[in-house]
Amino acid sequence: MNFLRIIFAVVFLTVSSGLSAQRTPVKVKKAIGYKVPKLTTSLGNFKDTMYITPTEALTVIGMPLKITDAKNNPYTVSSYQFAYRQIVTTEDEQTGKPSNSTSIKSSLFKNSPLPDLWLTTIRERIRPGEEYIFFAVIAKDAQGRVMYSPDLKLIVK
Repeated sequence: MNFLRIIFAVVFLTVSSGLSAQRTPVKVKKAIGYKVPKLTTSLGNFKDTMYITPTEALTVIGMPLKITDAKNNPYTVSSYQFAYRQIVTTEDEQTGKPSNSTSIKSSLFKNSPLPDLWLTTIRERIRPGEEYIFFAVIAKDAQGRVMYSPDLKLIVK
C-alpha cells in the first residue's frame, strides 16, 4: 500500500513539474512598413448591408464577389463563407395551420461565383425576407498577403 503511494507521489511530482516549466515566447515578425488597406466587398453594385428586389436578387446572386480597396485596386478572393437564410413554410402540428419560419444553409467556398447547385436552389425560390450573407471573406493582394474583407449582406425586400 505504501509502495503505491510512493509511486503515485513520484508520478504526480514528475508530471506537475513539467507543467510548471516556463516556455519561451515565440516572436512574431511584423510586416514592416505595410498598413492593411480598408477593403470593400461587393457583389454587382451592392456593398455592406443592402435591401434588394427579387429581380435584382435573380441577377446579382450569380455574379462573382469583388474585393477592392479605396484606390479601386482589385484583390483576389481566397475563400468566403456564404449563408442563405431562407423563408420556409412549416405546419403547426396542433392546429394544422401553415406558418412561415426561417432555415439557414451555409458553407465555405473557395471560388466565386457560387456553385450552380446553390444558384439554382436560390433562384427557384427567391422570397421577400430572405438574406444572402457573404462573411469571413479572405482576400489576397498581388504580393500574396492575406487579409479579411468586410461582410456583405443582401436582404430581399
